[in-house]
Amino acid sequence: MARRTRSQEKILSALKEVNQPISAQNLYIEMRQDGLTLGLATVYRALDALKLEGAVQMRTLPSGEALYSLPQEDRHHLTCLQCGNTIAIDECPVHDLEQQLHQSHHFKIFYHTLEFFGLCPKCQGSLSTPQHL
Repeated sequence: MARRTRSQEKILSALKEVNQPISAQNLYIEMRQDGLTLGLATVYRALDALKLEGAVQMRTLPSGEALYSLPQEDRHHLTCLQCGNTIAIDECPVHDLEQQLHQSHHFKIFYHTLEFFGLCPKCQGSLSTPQHL
């Protein structure tokens, strides 16, 4: 593993402080509010480098926005396509598959995510409400 830059170390510290998935732009804003002066491009570059070494994980929302966080054990979600609400689920139906893929392909897996997209109960209810013309 290559030696990390000061920017990368600052990013990791900031992600630890935030302790939840955050966009690169919001992370940049948080860091500036804490007095850390990194450019937005530097934040993106550092996140990219950290992602490639498995020190940061990225999750892309249906809107296309990327959220970054420190790797956590098995992150799985149910995401509503209408309201954007996300529910974390704890069950991991692919843990055994991850082990098999690692062994059969000698692929170094840093983490995995599993996401289901659909409609939450609230949004399902709003769609089934009769519409009068």
